[in-house]
Amino acid sequence: MAGVLDSVNQRTQLVGQNRLELLLFRLDGKQLYGINVFKVKEVLQCPKLTHMPKSSPIVRGVANIRGGTIPILDLAMATGSAKLGSIDNAFVIITEYNTKIQGFLVHSVERIVNMNWEDIHPPPKGTGRDHYLTAVTRIDNQLVEIIDVEKILAEVAPVSENISAGVVTEEVAHKALSLRVLTVDDSSVARKQVTRCLQTVGVEVTALNDGRQALEFLRKLVDEGKKPEEEFLMMISDIEMPEMDGYTLTAEIRSDPRMQKLHIILHTSLSGVFNQAMVKKVGADDFLAKFRPDDLAARVVDRIRAADIS
Repeated sequence: MAGVLDSVNQRTQLVGQNRLELLLFRLDGKQLYGINVFKVKEVLQCPKLTHMPKSSPIVRGVANIRGGTIPILDLAMATGSAKLGSIDNAFVIITEYNTKIQGFLVHSVERIVNMNWEDIHPPPKGTGRDHYLTAVTRIDNQLVEIIDVEKILAEVAPVSENISAGVVTEEVAHKALSLRVLTVDDSSVARKQVTRCLQTVGVEVTALNDGRQALEFLRKLVDEGKKPEEEFLMMISDIEMPEMDGYTLTAEIRSDPRMQKLHIILHTSLSGVFNQAMVKKVGADDFLAKFRPDDLAARVVDRIRAADIS
């Protein structure tokens, strides 16, 4: 697996073309799983693990990697299976989600494949363990499952969803009652987190599951003669989504004169400085890392004040 991510910087050119690259791996059997390469910092043979008392059983231990102490999560256990047996020959995928670094313990790592988001689909109803799936695809006639990592992390290390006192004033809360916000995210956990945060601010929330669904929703709106910027205070969209990613969704909205005035914030667990450049390239108004309730609420509050609603 040495060198598997050597050209990761070159892969940033995929962003904005509705494409991604998946790192394929296996857990406890023949089933293939995938993770977006942009979330992967390193792949290595499982290092020596130190057990942490009182930690979740899913956390098999911590490892000292490049001078930092990183929790190592058993991804098989996290998705409802038995824990991986011998880890002597196992691998750890070091990832960064929501500005936090953690390792995922897996049985084996396969290869990287270049994909189009249009070939990534929401999990079908009734799919086994779909409680932890955010998307599926097929590669060489084999089903590849993409795990809802945000759900796993929320269960292992829950983050506070509370908004600090003073972020939302009584005046802003009153103005918010007449406003709606459109949110787009394929993760059920992320949708609920964002929705609860926005409802605390006071706005009404319309939540959709992916970029394709959001674009069709907005096009139907304008076909009815409505203006999205008048219907919604803003759109808060994830970047990684099946069918159509947030970058492509934003570019499509900006290319349509009927909806291009809609205020757009890209809200993602993806890390990396390239995000800021892509925000400008596709025409989004802002970029926000997940999940920081105060930051998200503050962005909405700023928009409410700018809208000058009486």
